[in-house]
Amino acid sequence: MTDSEHILVVDDHPDIRDAMARYLKEHGYRVTTADRAATARQALETSAIDLVVLDIMMPGEDGLSLCRHLRATTDLPVILLTAMAEETDRIVGLEMGADDYVTKPFNPRELLARIKAVLRRTATLPPAAGEPPGQCYRFGDWLFDPQTQALTGGGGQGEAVALSTGESLLLGVFLRHPGRVLNRDQLLDLTRGRTAQLFDRAIDNQVSRLRKKVEKDARNPEFIKTHWGGGYSFAAPVEIVER
Repeated sequence: MTDSEHILVVDDHPDIRDAMARYLKEHGYRVTTADRAATARQALETSAIDLVVLDIMMPGEDGLSLCRHLRATTDLPVILLTAMAEETDRIVGLEMGADDYVTKPFNPRELLARIKAVLRRTATLPPAAGEPPGQCYRFGDWLFDPQTQALTGGGGQGEAVALSTGESLLLGVFLRHPGRVLNRDQLLDLTRGRTAQLFDRAIDNQVSRLRKKVEKDARNPEFIKTHWGGGYSFAAPVEIVER
C-alpha cells in the first residue's frame, strides 16, 4: 500500500465519517470526506480518487444514485455502507457494479481489510476494453459478436448458439484477454456481474455452462483452461474480425 491511494468517504453522519477518515489516515491513506452526494461529485471533479466508500442512505441524492453515476462514468471501485435492514438496496447496489459492501455497525478493521482487498484486486485487473461497433472475435470454428451476443458456428456461417447475458459477458472477457490467467475475483469484476449470490462458485458454474456450448468435449476443453488455485485462461488463438 502506498500513500498515493486516495479514499473518498461519503456519509452524512459526521461521527461515522470522521472516525473512518481518522482510522484510514492512521493506516497511511489519504482521505477526503463528503457529507452528501453533491459534495462527493465536487471532490471527484477536483481530486484523483482511488476508491469510494459510499453510504447508501443519505438525504437528497442517495448512495445508489451516486453509485449508478460512478459506474456509468468511471472505473472507480466502490464499497457500499449499508444498514442491516437495507438488504434490497445492498443487492441493487451490487448489481449496479459496486465492488463490495460493509454492514453497519462495522469494525474499522473489517472496512480496512475490504478496502485493501478491493484495491489489490482492481490494481491487477487488465485494462478494460470496449469493442468498436462491428468488431467480432473468431476462435476455432466459432464467431462471436459481443454487440449482439451472437455465437455462431461454422466460422460464422452456421447456426447460432444461444448464450445467456452472463455467459456472453464471460466469453467476451476471455476473448479480450487470451492467454492470461484470470482469477475468479477478476472475472467477477470484469463481467460486472457481481450480486449478493455471485461469488466464486458462480464463476465456476458459468464456465461449466459455457464449456458445454463451445467445447467439443467439455471434460477436456481446448479453449477455456483451468488453473488450479489460480483461475481460468483462454488457450486458443483469437482473431479480431469485422462484421
